[in-house]
Order: sequence, then C-alpha cells, then structure tokens
Amino acid sequence: MTGRFAHTAPFPYETMFEKSDLLERLEIAVTWGHYEIRVLRFHLTSFEPGRVISFHNHSTYEFHFIPRGAGRVILGDQPYSLSEGMLYLTGPGVMHYQEADSQQAMEELCLHLDIVPKTNPSVDPWEAAEAEECMQKLNALPPRPAQDSYGAMPCFLDAYEACESKRLGYYTDIRMQVISILLKTIQAYDSGEVGMEAPSRDMVAYRYEYAVRYMEANYTSGLRLEDVAEKLDLSARQLQRIFRDIDPTRPFSRVLEDIRLRAVCDRLRTGSLSIERIAELEGFSTAAYLHTVFRKRMGMSPSVYRRAKQSELHRQPSEAPIPFFSHSKNEVNHHE
Repeated sequence: MTGRFAHTAPFPYETMFEKSDLLERLEIAVTWGHYEIRVLRFHLTSFEPGRVISFHNHSTYEFHFIPRGAGRVILGDQPYSLSEGMLYLTGPGVMHYQEADSQQAMEELCLHLDIVPKTNPSVDPWEAAEAEECMQKLNALPPRPAQDSYGAMPCFLDAYEACESKRLGYYTDIRMQVISILLKTIQAYDSGEVGMEAPSRDMVAYRYEYAVRYMEANYTSGLRLEDVAEKLDLSARQLQRIFRDIDPTRPFSRVLEDIRLRAVCDRLRTGSLSIERIAELEGFSTAAYLHTVFRKRMGMSPSVYRRAKQSELHRQPSEAPIPFFSHSKNEVNHHE
C-alpha cells in the first residue's frame, strides 16, 4: 500500500483509500431485466512496485480499471501491458495473473459481480431485451485490455462519495453506478453496431397527451392555442392539426371547454358556491356565458344539474356518484 505515496500528481480517487471497504459494507443487489446483479467487491486497491498476484480465477465477473500506474496482466496464456486509463474483464473461469511495474505502483479499481438469471414477470420488455443483449456481449468480450473510452472509472468515485455523504437516494445512486460501470465496460469493446432500437414515441399521440395535460393544469386562466403550442415548440397550426388527427370532432377549443365543464360539474355536485363564483374559478369569462355553454352541452341549466346530482347523492349516500360524463348528447364527452 505504501507504493501509492510515491506519486506526486493529484489523484482524484485518493479519498477512496480512507474507507477502503465503505461500498463493500452495503448489501448491493440490482435487478436488471431477467438478471440479478450482486456486488461482491467494490473498492480501490494499490499494488506496490513489483507486487505479483499469481494465477487464479473466479466463478463470477471481475471488472478491473487502472486509474494510475502501470503493470502487466496475463489473461489465459497471453500477456498484456497495463497503463493508466485501461480496463480489462475477467469472466467466470478465466485464469489471470497480475503484477505491478517494478518501478512504480499500480492502482486498481475493482468491481466484482455475481450475475445470475432471475425471472422478473413485471419487467419492462425493452429493458429485458437490452439486458439480454448486453449480457450476451459481456460473455463474448475478448480476453484483452481496452481503453476506458466511455468513462467507467468516475462511476467508482461517484458511488463512494454518494455512500460517504449519505446524500438523498444514495443507495439507488450506487446501484445505478454499478449498471453504468457494466455498460461502459461493454461499450469500450463494442463495435458500435446497433443490435436493437430503443422504443420510440408516437409523436402525435405524445404531443396531444402533453398538450391536454398542460391544459388541465392551466385551464382556469385565459389559455389560448398559441400558449400550449409554444410549450411544445410548435406552431398553432401544427398543434391544431394534432388535435384534428387524434379526434376530428374535438378541436382544441372543444377539449378546453370539456375540461372546464368537468370542473364545473364537479363543483356543482359537491359544493354550494354560486354559479358566478364557479364561472370565475373555472375559466369562463362570465356566468352568463357559462349558462349558455352548460345548457347547450348538458341540456339543462347549472342550477338544475346541481339539484339533480345533489339529490342523487342524498338518496344514495353510501354509493359512489353516478359518472356524469357519458357519450350521450346531453353529457360532456370525455376522450379517454
């Protein structure tokens, strides 16, 4: 361990020597697709100049990263030089030998994982497919070192600092760093060919849903088509076309009116506010305009609707209110 003190340049991972087993004190398990990943070792260690670790193997996966120093590794029967910024993987049954350079120490970040199949019926199918693809590539990685070209090493320090500070969500943070190290290791060897595409959105449906959610959150103000379009980086014409594509019978103005009427009906069923106050609260310019729209859409005045619905609630106090949105001509149509 003393060999590491011979270095003079600042070493960003130095703090990890202070509590060398900090991450290993945690019981860290990650479910990924149809696999369970259990952390066995997760630390920074130092090889003094000339130190040798003779041939050995594991039944599990060990990820090795060299953040500083130099040395040599023999994987199977093939020797390779190691230097700062390199990584290598020893999978189940891979015999390997390690030694530090005779003149300088070599630091190593080590993540030792047990990865076993575990059926997960509720897993997202895309996650399952991606995990399976990555595990196939992990098991096919060539037995030779590579450059840490995707930056897996900083994940060790992020995990350590999260654990030491106990910052909010630190256990989840550490688990995410484990997956990141695994992925970045595979990416360092990968040819870049895309084996599967991530799920993509139906942008028309997505923008429509986003627009409606925004309208539901802001309907009480003088909301305009242009205001919602701006939130989606669209023109008003483009957004109106999206509403038309989803349902030609329900343009922006009709959807906004439906949202407001649903809120009005809810207040009428459950409260005693005046019609004037309800109109003000729910985005109608005047009580007279609310009367006009309500009678046209519901086939009755707001007052009549209130008496009818509150009478139903009084007669059947133990039952849930009868839904007031149907697809009849006298109810507010609601697009599910």
